[in-house]
Amino acid sequence: MNMATLHHAHYSINHYSPFPSHSSSSPTNRSISYKYKLPATGNRMTRSSSSSDQAFDVVIVGAGIIGLTVARQFLMDSELSVAVVDKGVPCSGATGAGQGYLWMTHKTPGTAIWDLSMRSHQLWTMMAESLQQQGLDPMVELGWKKTGSLLVGRTCAESDTLKERVKLLSEAGLKAEYLSSRDLSKREPDLLVDKDTAAAFLPDDCQLDAHRAVAYLEKANRNFASKGRYAEFYDDPVKCFIRSDSNGVEAVQTSKNTLYSKKAVIVAAGCWTGSLMKYLFRNWGMEFHVPVRPRKGHLLALQNFGSLQLNHGLMEAGYVDHPSISGSESSDHGQNLSVSMTATIDAAGNLLIGSSREFVGFNTDSNESVISLIWNRVTEFFPKLKMLSLSDLSASRKVRIGLRPYMPDGKPMIGPVPGLSNVYLAAGHEGGGLSMALGTAEMVVDMVLDRAGIVDSVPFAVDRVLE
Repeated sequence: MNMATLHHAHYSINHYSPFPSHSSSSPTNRSISYKYKLPATGNRMTRSSSSSDQAFDVVIVGAGIIGLTVARQFLMDSELSVAVVDKGVPCSGATGAGQGYLWMTHKTPGTAIWDLSMRSHQLWTMMAESLQQQGLDPMVELGWKKTGSLLVGRTCAESDTLKERVKLLSEAGLKAEYLSSRDLSKREPDLLVDKDTAAAFLPDDCQLDAHRAVAYLEKANRNFASKGRYAEFYDDPVKCFIRSDSNGVEAVQTSKNTLYSKKAVIVAAGCWTGSLMKYLFRNWGMEFHVPVRPRKGHLLALQNFGSLQLNHGLMEAGYVDHPSISGSESSDHGQNLSVSMTATIDAAGNLLIGSSREFVGFNTDSNESVISLIWNRVTEFFPKLKMLSLSDLSASRKVRIGLRPYMPDGKPMIGPVPGLSNVYLAAGHEGGGLSMALGTAEMVVDMVLDRAGIVDSVPFAVDRVLE
């Protein structure tokens, strides 16, 4: 995963936290009463006299990469005012824990995810080109690097699959190349290559630094603050949604403020979206369940690491299916842990290697055994690293941990909430938050403004998971 998309800290409802720290999250029965008429009065939260009442056209819950890009799109593409609210601060969740790649090499042409990712890739590229035209360096502003990506296979079966993938990617209009073991060895001298090793190579794939990109987005959004069109409410947890008389949300009640919404409320709270919406509806006497779950990931960052030459972004072919660890290695993790090799060099020269995926609820504790599995996996691809141990790297290593917002069908929820007149969800991107962010933002704004979209939004409809 680009884990980009593991978002935000816990949102509490009615002054207590509905989000367990260590218990596992399991799917629940999904139901919603479409014919239920909300009572005309009652169930409104009494506002503290010390709270501040402010009004905006759009209120966005969640300041991860999805929430911030949605805010940017509204500000750039309309005259609407926007507020962003979050329990924590940007990059404190999945967004900041990710690897930052914007790769198409592991995606499948013709799918909804492909269409949304391609549109987002186009928009990121346009942003980078715009920065260059302004005399700014996209590397400095966004951590933008056109590294190219390699999807590496190590068996005959994987090599055959990669040949087919390259054919599909080429037919979809991308520049794609199949690299034999000889060609691959020339491109990545430190990679272990034998006669069966091969790769799919996409030279135009890029990567970002999430922290730099978020800082740039915040700066761009804040340019609208002086015009009265933008405000941030960080470290300000949501306590309740105040309903309107027209089956919608009138205001977002936080611990410090009451933020009235004149047009739309966008919930982009990553893996906490399900809990937030569940408790909102429960307060109104309704049941509402969406199957987004936290999927924990570890990523190892080695600062100023010069012991390995890496010319492109690399990912093993098995990453596409996320195979689970089996046997004694997985005894401490059940059967849901998967570890796949990914390796990139970020804009600051740090080596980022990963990554793991597992369902352990909302637990974000570092697990040394998972880190060891990641390290052992990457050394299988880069034998030079076997001369080092994790203990040798204790001074220069950092571990990033985030919770990806997982959806069972692999597609995020983007669109209006059935039965509510002005509430939209934009969550469930799992490891593709960065790679789908700008396309998601464009889609949300087009929906709110009732405009025809560029990418078909039907596959991402919220009601598909409520049936």
